[in-house]
Amino acid sequence: MFPEHRDLFLCHAWEDRTGAAKELYEQLVASGATVWFSETEVGLGSSLLREIDRGLAMSRVGIVLATPALVASLRAQGVADKELSALLATDRVIPIAHGIDFDGIRQVSPLLAARSGLTIGDDLSMQAAAERIAAAAAAESDSPSSRAW
Repeated sequence: MFPEHRDLFLCHAWEDRTGAAKELYEQLVASGATVWFSETEVGLGSSLLREIDRGLAMSRVGIVLATPALVASLRAQGVADKELSALLATDRVIPIAHGIDFDGIRQVSPLLAARSGLTIGDDLSMQAAAERIAAAAAAESDSPSSRAW
């Protein structure tokens, strides 16, 4: 693997970039995963969509942080909607529900809600979710079939 490749691509709503998405990113990195996160990867003056496209190409697995803000963004067909479309075209996407349940996700994306994922809440902390995702990413990187999209 090349050093620029990432284990994970973090798809999130713009509104969550300094809250839940940043917290999940930090927990994933602390758990040993390499993560493409727009807040750390897109430089000033860069084309956001072009950098996202590169991030999608260099990441092995996509995680979608599904929050009420993401649902609103998907309904408005914002940037996250474009990311989700690209991720759903692969077999490597993990939905993470936070502040919403999978029925709420299903209302805007039945395909995303049909994927096996995690719900952050009473029974699962952000840290525990990040540890599980990082462990799955590490196991995937050890697989002989691991590849970027």
